[in-house]
Amino acid sequence: MKKILVVETNQTSYGQRAEATGLWLGETTEFVLAVQAAGYQVDYVSPKGGYVPLDPRSMKYADAASLALYRQPAFQRATLKTLSPAAVRPQDYIAIYYAGGRGVMWDFPADAGLRQLAEVIYQQGGYVTSVCHGIAGLLNLRRPNGEYLLANRQVTGFTTGEEVLAGKRWQVPFLNQTEVTRRGGHFVKRRPYAVFAVQDGRLITGQNPFSAQAVATKLIAALAEEK
Repeated sequence: MKKILVVETNQTSYGQRAEATGLWLGETTEFVLAVQAAGYQVDYVSPKGGYVPLDPRSMKYADAASLALYRQPAFQRATLKTLSPAAVRPQDYIAIYYAGGRGVMWDFPADAGLRQLAEVIYQQGGYVTSVCHGIAGLLNLRRPNGEYLLANRQVTGFTTGEEVLAGKRWQVPFLNQTEVTRRGGHFVKRRPYAVFAVQDGRLITGQNPFSAQAVATKLIAALAEEK
């Protein structure tokens, strides 16, 4: 069985600020628990490979199932020793999933290795998926004709309004909602912090940290239809 590739950040802080950030734990664990329950295997990759920091605030919002997965030695080893993009064969994967946490805004968009992986997975018929700030990893993906992958597609991610409510509007390097629109994408959303995921062909995206399982559910259903 082909696998699903989970992308996580290596970024530990808000740029040069001392404030800690990193992966939002539930955005990985809730997705992974859902796809594993459906019988899919996952691998973990990050821009540099190796250690993935956790946003400390995400621990407060992790449910019991997420914390149980987090405590598993195999999961802990995976977040300490994520694959580097160069070590990944895109042919082994039916989907790529970009987990969020604000760290991704610094290391996802410009990473050529991740970009190549996602583009190949998509071009070979796989799915490109994300949740929350993970949409940053999709911003610079392109089709073979050079167009942005997001152009004329319905997608979602952490909204400008949610960024303002979180008090981080001026601490992040850009706004995902604005950048999607600049690339010709149709950014859709629901009320702040509502569970929401949208599928447009082989693109599946979720709005906020509470939408990871919704992304997984749509991906599982889409893959089931292809069997």
